[in-house]
Amino acid sequence: MPVITITLPDGSQRQLEEGATAADLAQDIGRGLAKSALIAEVNGKEVDLVTPLEDGSEVSIITSQMDQGLETIRHSTAHVLAQAVLELYPGATFAIGPPIENGFYYDFDIPGGVAIKEDELQNIEQKMREITKADQSFVRGETSVQQALEMFSNQPYKCEIIEAADQSEMNGEEIISYYQNGDGFIDLCRGPHVPSTGKIAHFKLMSVAGAYWRGDEKRQMLQRVYGTAWATKSELNEHLHRIEEAAKRDHRKLANELNLLSFPSELGGGLAVWHPKGSAIRKLMEDYSRQRHEDGDYKFVYTPHLANAELFRTSGHLDFYSEGMYPPMEMDNGEYYPKPMNCPMHCLIYRAGTKSYRDLPLRLFELGTVYRYERAGTLHGLMRIRGFTQDDAHIFTTEEGLSAEISNLLAFVMSVLTAFGFNDFSFNLSTRNIEKSVGSDEIWDTATEALVEALEREGLSYQIKEGDAAFYGPKIDIDVCDAIGRSWQLSTIQLDFNLPDRFNLRYIDSAGERKRPVMIHRALMGSIERFFGVLIEHYAGAFPVWLAPLQVSILPVAEEHETYAEQVEKVLRTEGFRVDVERATNSLGKRIRDVKSQKIPYVLVVGGEDIESQTVGVNPRGGEVERGVPLDDFIQALSDEAKSQI
Repeated sequence: MPVITITLPDGSQRQLEEGATAADLAQDIGRGLAKSALIAEVNGKEVDLVTPLEDGSEVSIITSQMDQGLETIRHSTAHVLAQAVLELYPGATFAIGPPIENGFYYDFDIPGGVAIKEDELQNIEQKMREITKADQSFVRGETSVQQALEMFSNQPYKCEIIEAADQSEMNGEEIISYYQNGDGFIDLCRGPHVPSTGKIAHFKLMSVAGAYWRGDEKRQMLQRVYGTAWATKSELNEHLHRIEEAAKRDHRKLANELNLLSFPSELGGGLAVWHPKGSAIRKLMEDYSRQRHEDGDYKFVYTPHLANAELFRTSGHLDFYSEGMYPPMEMDNGEYYPKPMNCPMHCLIYRAGTKSYRDLPLRLFELGTVYRYERAGTLHGLMRIRGFTQDDAHIFTTEEGLSAEISNLLAFVMSVLTAFGFNDFSFNLSTRNIEKSVGSDEIWDTATEALVEALEREGLSYQIKEGDAAFYGPKIDIDVCDAIGRSWQLSTIQLDFNLPDRFNLRYIDSAGERKRPVMIHRALMGSIERFFGVLIEHYAGAFPVWLAPLQVSILPVAEEHETYAEQVEKVLRTEGFRVDVERATNSLGKRIRDVKSQKIPYVLVVGGEDIESQTVGVNPRGGEVERGVPLDDFIQALSDEAKSQI
């Protein structure tokens, strides 16, 4: 019988009988691999294990321990979810159900407006386990567009996908693929899938939420069921534990409990008011940012909150970003928009007056409030908000000075983030989206190469996000890992050769020639509001001494000790600490519990013996109580701790 030759990822080759499948290859390599195999990658394309192999193919067997395998498990689990819901809710229709980070979801339309309740998820999950226990095979089929429409004639959302010119969902192919398992359950899908439902074991349904079809508020509201799926039981349990811990750290919950800020309904969605304690932390954040920028030779600027439409037409925002902007206001001399970005106004500041190469780099910095229209369904506390303040910098430099400036920025960003308690960084390079960008290929290539050179010169590993750049230039996004292992995208360094041209920005070089500067957009915290939300969750509301709105609370044991407590308070305030006195209006035990619930770093208890010896009882957050500590010693230790944190 004829044989075919297959090349494996390590360069070695295997010979198989003609007609052999990817599953046969896995079996030929070893019984263990055959058992753990989920799909295969053949010449760069993911396929089912039953796919026949061709001579000369390069093949990799994908298991659950690989990212592609885990994504396939989640994709297949979403199909099982859809199968279960359609069995439990007669007449239900289903829309889309992709794998997502840490899990999957599926959107459903239940007849009669019946809502899937949270307590019904157990029933759905039980039905899913019956399906997985049955070990139903996932069988791929292909058909024409017309036959697919007939096949899904009772599923309007699937028909709409098929009819949408097959551009995105079907990847532009005329042949429509689908998968069938069990007693006739069929789903429109490109695949691939795990061999059978028995490969799915470690999953849990998490929640139900509303979701507009196609994300369009004018379309049908569907019910989105979220779930999580993992390769092993231990990984599932670890994830559920992280979710439980994240719920405890939810910044919306803690902001309310600690009286930091609130979201009054009278303001409208996505807008917050800051209470005194939250404002105290914000001031510390902003003061630190201002000082670091001042030390870094940045020039402080201020710009208005709205501008004429012509400004955003010149910048390109009306062409490429209008969906994220609020509607215009009609004024006597034209339309005005609340600003979504600070960069166009910083361009105007640069343009005021002739610039020489000796003036560059010119670093402009602003804590500038911007306004972006976020859909109501996407709002999430401080993490997704409609009005927020960016710690926004725009740096104008020569092409010759670009490389050094990017390196300086990388070091600057990491040093500031480290002061706020982050030390685990990852870097992503976003490249051009041809359909949503301006500028020549040459300009984009030059800008992208400059970012790559800086990352590699600094020895920083990075991932590439193809087509994820903004319309005016490539960027580096800097992510941090928080205390429970979650990744947050915070800082951005973005190059821009286009706005300097659009605003006719120039400088005079050493030869007297007019040259175009390179513009660097840099947001360090991203937004003050979102960064604050991340900090709340990172620290679970227990801010380090230097950031705590109240660093010390003094508790007199009884009323006769209040005078000494006030003396201690005065000394601490004189030393620059944030402190208050909790008077003896309740029992000492209750006051200690109340104060500790506010996550204050230090509680000082003072009584008769402390008055005589000028000492304090130190009750540190999360530490052991120490009695009779000389006040001067406590002040020195507190000062040292605060200074060591920044």
